Amino acid sequence: MDIIHTHVCGLDVHKKNVVACIITPDHQEIRTFSTMTEDLLMLVDWIKAHGVTHVAMESTGSYWKPIYNLLEMEDIKILVVNAKHIKNVPGRKTDVKDAEWIAGLLRHGLLQGSYIPDRQQRELRELIRYRRSLIEERAREINRIQ
Repeated sequence: MDIIHTHVCGLDVHKKNVVACIITPDHQEIRTFSTMTEDLLMLVDWIKAHGVTHVAMESTGSYWKPIYNLLEMEDIKILVVNAKHIKNVPGRKTDVKDAEWIAGLLRHGLLQGSYIPDRQQRELRELIRYRRSLIEERAREINRIQ
C-alpha cells in the first residue's frame, strides 16, 4: 500500500490520558500523556519535534477539543475521525494498538476527517450555547418565584 503521508501521529484520546503514536520513515514511537494543560503542551512539542505534518484522533466525546485547539495553532493538518469508522477492525483491544492503528490508517491516506468549523464559528457557538443556558436558568428562577 502506498504511503501518502510520511510523518504522522495517531492519538487515542481519553478523559485522563492521550496515547500518541508517531510514525516517520525512520522509526515509530509511542508515548502516553495526561490531559492536563502542561502535558498537552508537551504532547504538541513532541509532535512538532518529530516533524509530524498530519495528526488523526478519534472524536471521543469532547475530550478531543483541547488537543485540537492546541494543534490548530501549529502548521499541522488535523483530522478528527468518527470512532465508529475506525473501530470496525476486530482484535484491537489496547490504547497503544488503537494509536498505532490510527497512525497507520492516516499514513496510507485511509481516514476521512469530520467537519470541524473554524475557530471563530466554534467560539460563536459556545457563546450562543452559554447565553441559552443563562436564559433557561433565569426562566427556571422566575418560574420558581411565581
